[in-house]
Amino acid sequence: MLKVTNLETVYSDIIQAVRGISFEVPTGTIVTLLGANGAGKTTVINAISGFRESLDLKIEDGTIEFEGSIINNEKPHGVVARGVVQVPEGRKVFAGLAVDENLLVGSYRIRDRSKYSRMREMVYEYFPALASRRQQQAGYLSGGEQQMLAIGRALLAEPRLIMMDEPSLGLGPIVVGEIFDIIRRINAEQGVSLLLVEQNANIALSVASYGYILENGRIVMEGPSERLLGDKDIREFYLGLTDVGKKKSFREVKHYKRRKRWLS
Repeated sequence: MLKVTNLETVYSDIIQAVRGISFEVPTGTIVTLLGANGAGKTTVINAISGFRESLDLKIEDGTIEFEGSIINNEKPHGVVARGVVQVPEGRKVFAGLAVDENLLVGSYRIRDRSKYSRMREMVYEYFPALASRRQQQAGYLSGGEQQMLAIGRALLAEPRLIMMDEPSLGLGPIVVGEIFDIIRRINAEQGVSLLLVEQNANIALSVASYGYILENGRIVMEGPSERLLGDKDIREFYLGLTDVGKKKSFREVKHYKRRKRWLS
């Protein structure tokens, strides 16, 4: 469905953020792009989404292909029209609008109001916590409820591919578990493909079928989720576990040592 090949991007014609990465999201799958802050994850999905001009972001080389069409120069509304929708980092709900109004904004492509009503009720079935807050301003929702609203808003754009940027950010473990359970259901029941951009490797790999590790703008490791979860380096550097299962501080690990092992 989505194929990124040798993608290189720069900010302000100076800062190279992504350095020749390639990855794929097959139809109907969940794929995760993992990495620490500053690895280039958000840059990748902004490039795909068409959010370039406002960020002074340029694609220097490579191609972004969606369902057989090159979309390198597509504007954001054109990308959404093709069925690619982004759930941004930090939720970005419209704080002054009610929950219902946020969902209405997401449905701007739906001309049939009865269809909109059915899809809105589908969102409330996925997220019952929102159903009782339909008329409440989104700014007064909890962080988890705002994340649910952001996902629901994306669903009302009739996506074929949803790109979620750090859906676990700032949320407690119980809420994260609930949201990722819904992500599984959306994929299974709606047939929507998902690209999860995450720092939380454990939860992301538990729902994804395949993962890519991004570091300093380059993909340094990839593979099926089961293999990545069992990999010694992933367990040590992303899950914080040593071979004997003891917690280990990320700061205790030498950065160059990780790069040397992964790139050898």
